[in-house]
Amino acid sequence: MVGKYRVVTLCGSTRFKEDFLRVQKELTLYGNIVISVGLFGHAGDEEVWDEGVKAMLDDMHKRKIDMADAIFVINRGGYIGSSTRSEIAYALEHAKDVEYMEPIL
Repeated sequence: MVGKYRVVTLCGSTRFKEDFLRVQKELTLYGNIVISVGLFGHAGDEEVWDEGVKAMLDDMHKRKIDMADAIFVINRGGYIGSSTRSEIAYALEHAKDVEYMEPIL
């Protein structure tokens, strides 16, 4: 918590850019501080694929989880890729709440 606000980090495939933007807006309006991704590699931000950038962004996202009270997983159609699975595991290992956009089947 920062003051009276819960901090939530968004996790999920960057192919779901529109969902990230929508959920960020909704969670913010519900009174959360929302931390999101900085680039959408699967939605056109080609810099992600430059040497060393993806590894840096993955590590940086774990630091964003460190700063949060919870993560919110963008799992359109139930999709959770390997990077997101590792972020969920990391969040659980660090006693963060994990919430999902769609039910887990």
